[in-house]
Amino acid sequence: MRAAAVCTAAGSLVLTALAAFPAVGTGGATAAPRAGAAALHGTAAAELGGTAAAAARARAAGVDFGTCADMPDAPRTMECGTVSVPLDYAHPGGRQIRLTVSRVRATHKDPRNSKRKVPRQGALVYNPGGPGGSGLLFPLVGLLPEWKRIASAYDLVGYDPRGVGQSAPLSCEDPKSHFKGPSAAPAHPSEAYKKQRVAEARAYARGCGRRAGSALRYYTSLNNARDLDVLRAALGEDRVTFMGASYGTYFGALYATLFPSHVRRMVFDSAVNPDPARIWYRDNLDQSAAFEGRWADFREWVARHDAVYGLGRTAEAVRRSYERARSRLAAKPAGGAVGPGQLQGAFLSAGYYDDYWPRSAGALSAYLKGDPKPLVALAAPLKEGAVEAENGAAVYTAVECNDASWPTDFRVWDRDNTRLARVAPFETWDNVWTNLPCAYWPAPRQRPLDVRTGPGELPPTLILAAERDAATPYDGALELHRRLAGSVLVTERDAGTHGIAGGPNACVNAHLEAYLLEGRLPVRRAACAPHPEPRAAKPQAAAKRKSPRDTPRGRSGRLPAHG
Repeated sequence: MRAAAVCTAAGSLVLTALAAFPAVGTGGATAAPRAGAAALHGTAAAELGGTAAAAARARAAGVDFGTCADMPDAPRTMECGTVSVPLDYAHPGGRQIRLTVSRVRATHKDPRNSKRKVPRQGALVYNPGGPGGSGLLFPLVGLLPEWKRIASAYDLVGYDPRGVGQSAPLSCEDPKSHFKGPSAAPAHPSEAYKKQRVAEARAYARGCGRRAGSALRYYTSLNNARDLDVLRAALGEDRVTFMGASYGTYFGALYATLFPSHVRRMVFDSAVNPDPARIWYRDNLDQSAAFEGRWADFREWVARHDAVYGLGRTAEAVRRSYERARSRLAAKPAGGAVGPGQLQGAFLSAGYYDDYWPRSAGALSAYLKGDPKPLVALAAPLKEGAVEAENGAAVYTAVECNDASWPTDFRVWDRDNTRLARVAPFETWDNVWTNLPCAYWPAPRQRPLDVRTGPGELPPTLILAAERDAATPYDGALELHRRLAGSVLVTERDAGTHGIAGGPNACVNAHLEAYLLEGRLPVRRAACAPHPEPRAAKPQAAAKRKSPRDTPRGRSGRLPAHG
């Protein structure tokens, strides 16, 4: 699913951490995992056996942790290493790829009682989403007050999934040509524009096939789930404690279905709808529809602060201000780099995180008053981040295209999204262009696994969701809750931030800590009041943005306009 600026709350907190210093269970490593009620035969059975073989090798090898050579400014407490996984689990003795892993060991220090030594509870493995998000910076959240109790009991473990960053990176085009701008972003594109974007999607899909070759087909959510089991074994854990955000909830749910006896505890933060019929084409339609509501939330907030921003006293007036900016940028891009496409991408970020609202509104206000610098600082592509951005886009596209069938006739996309754009124009067509390479994909498609566990198969799990989350609409959390027996859903009411674990809501965090530290959960469902809205702030001078390398990506992290 598309995520233009997807940092989860945990990922966002890492930024604060970075600013603090310079730039035995029932499922042993060799035990054959189960696949719920799914019948296994042929390739599926070979992949299941291959996972068990790879996990046994990984447990024997372990992880040789040492310094994080590519992160020289990381604290000494953070260690890095690699874990080998098969490219193709049906042939576990064939080609291997290395996943880069990071870790900060449990501190054993109780932040509430300095005299108490906290016992270690194992490793907490985290994935921020995407597909294509890097989790290598996750262990740094242990430096923050909100995470110190969890960091006292758990080794915090992050990693780059297959194809991402330092883990056999995937590429579909020359990074030098990745950022295309200034660009248009018509809410109701012409036939000529559609024809141009179809040609670009075909070319991109061909580029993925040409650059990755026969390996392209193995970048899938199911393989991400299998990789997690190998990582579990390499860490010496009989049962894994895993926390996935956004897309990370989907392959976490696949893991729970395939390997329920290998689960200790699982947190699903901002859940993807795992219904096989919705992976991924319909999930993206749902996402586009949901963003229209969140876009309205943002505009209503700006209107309530018209005294600060001067963009209009109603949501409709704020929309007209935004459209004036689009028109001006189409005629003359700001700083030669920011056109309507870059504006849309920047304001899509505000749909993910309400703490982006003040700066976004301030930049728009300043631009319409004659100062383009804050908008350029907010929305212009970061050229130094092109390699990472292109890599994230490639992994996103490969995983989603490989995971399931997509319409191969553009007329289907055109029909569905023309209809949707009549009521939800904000993100609809931009989401189409992001995913359209899947219509022309050169690798074979998989059939999505039916995520489902029966009573007693899986330990109790925790699902966290914001009621107005646009990136992963709330229906996805309800569907996952129905499918995972014994799961508990905690809802942040009337809020829409994407990724709420470890964020500003003390009620949500209390449920997270109670579960991870004590195994305590409410009965089936619980609700939390929304966190406070952001405070309006006057437009500020342009500030230099961090590069994507410094920004943990969630459902991903700060991925390009895709996911």
